[in-house]
Amino acid sequence: MSAHTAPPSQPTSDLEPENPGSSKNESCDTDHTPESKKNEEDVISVEAEGSFIQVGWEEPETQDPANPMNWPNGRKWLNIAVLSCITFLTPLASSMFAPGVPNIMTEFHVTSPLLATFVVSVFVLGFAFGPLVLAPLSELYGRLPVYHTCNVLFFVFTIGCAVAKNLGMLIAFRFLAGFAGVAAVTCGSGTIADLMPVEKRGRAMAFWALGPILGPIVGPVVGGVLIQHAGWRWAFWLIAIASGIITTLAFIVMRETYPVVLLERKASRLRKETGNPAYRSKLASDLSPTKLIKHTIVRPMKMLFLSPIVTAMCIYIAIMYGLLYILFTTYTFVFERVYHFSTSTAGLSFLGSGIGTIIGLAFCGTQSDRIIKAKQASSTPLKPEDRLPLLITLPSCLSIPIGLILYAWSTDKAIHWMVPQLGTAITGFGIICIVMCVQTYLVDAFTIYAASAIAANAVLRSLLGALLPLCGLDLYDKIGLGWGNTLLGFVALACAPIIWGFAVYGERIRMNPRWQVDF
Repeated sequence: MSAHTAPPSQPTSDLEPENPGSSKNESCDTDHTPESKKNEEDVISVEAEGSFIQVGWEEPETQDPANPMNWPNGRKWLNIAVLSCITFLTPLASSMFAPGVPNIMTEFHVTSPLLATFVVSVFVLGFAFGPLVLAPLSELYGRLPVYHTCNVLFFVFTIGCAVAKNLGMLIAFRFLAGFAGVAAVTCGSGTIADLMPVEKRGRAMAFWALGPILGPIVGPVVGGVLIQHAGWRWAFWLIAIASGIITTLAFIVMRETYPVVLLERKASRLRKETGNPAYRSKLASDLSPTKLIKHTIVRPMKMLFLSPIVTAMCIYIAIMYGLLYILFTTYTFVFERVYHFSTSTAGLSFLGSGIGTIIGLAFCGTQSDRIIKAKQASSTPLKPEDRLPLLITLPSCLSIPIGLILYAWSTDKAIHWMVPQLGTAITGFGIICIVMCVQTYLVDAFTIYAASAIAANAVLRSLLGALLPLCGLDLYDKIGLGWGNTLLGFVALACAPIIWGFAVYGERIRMNPRWQVDF
């Protein structure tokens, strides 16, 4: 008889879903087990069950130093800090050279507006396909091998962009760089779920989420000045240098956090030391290696199409991400045409979004954890829907259309450039708050499969983030900046009830037996 107990694919109670790297109930910091009934310290948790000896954390689990949940805070935050640097750098590369697109088109003798937009957004297309492979691999072989491999590949492909001889070569290397660079963006939430208990997870998620949103905003600001003085290729050389430094730091600092892999290593060590092949991780799968690989690879798509939670959240975030990238890929053209910004000052048009994003992260990160701690203090059972409080989601969802409409008519009427910057700041605030709420919600709802849930999210949002901008300039040319961006605002407003609906009815949907899927 196998000793394996399959972890739940969906939460089966109002409590926080169990993380294999945590104690039984993450919502409680205190071990209430009577001292007389606790196992002796330093005893390995192995239980004979049939022909296997089950291997888990040393008891009590909350004190085993090998469990990433019990690492010192300094070690946890050092890993998260390096991870956040990577998640900042790779999205930074998505748009840093955007102010130099007109120079690239001139150098390569290309005049197509479609290609001018695509050379920027193709990086995000790589972000769409990378998670389908990288997230399952991280849940199969661990987070660390995926991070290290992809960091090295991103470094190589970025150099390929810097030495590109034609537009086709540049587009190809941009896609590959996006494919490899998405690893930390896709798997980072899984690492945070491995390390942080639920009441501290919001702040860690906010710190990590800073990169994917702020990177594409800071990139053009730095890139505009750099490209004007050193040429567009130096945007890629600078990214490559930074990537080399961070990759080296990651090899030195980062450690594996995925409990499934860590317990398997522990079982393997015990088998080797004792010569007894019966030792087996309590998180080991009953599937054969071939079936396990197939099962893991299809998990993100299974989540995307069979789980109403993942489906609805992914559709909403994908639409918001697409709207955001329409703005990102057209800022340079709009501010050069309407306000006559130069190449260097065009990058400053992204500052409004950046400021709004930082304010949104501070607001959402602190309020989310404050709400969780207040529920813990009142002994209220925790549930993933606590990550979608109307206190955050209501103003955030409304901020997006308000900001878009302000940006729309201030640019259409050529009002002072500070006014559209205010509009983009309001939009940035709303989008980052919603992205934060949704990603933390998915992590809490699918803790053990957090990377796959976020991968499903990343696939859809990156597809729209890459493809919707292709119609941005055409939209403005046909109906103008005013009505074009107003239309985007109406789309954002029409989608808002998705988030509000799950805040109220999410638990009922999640607990419905009809939607209980074995992932």
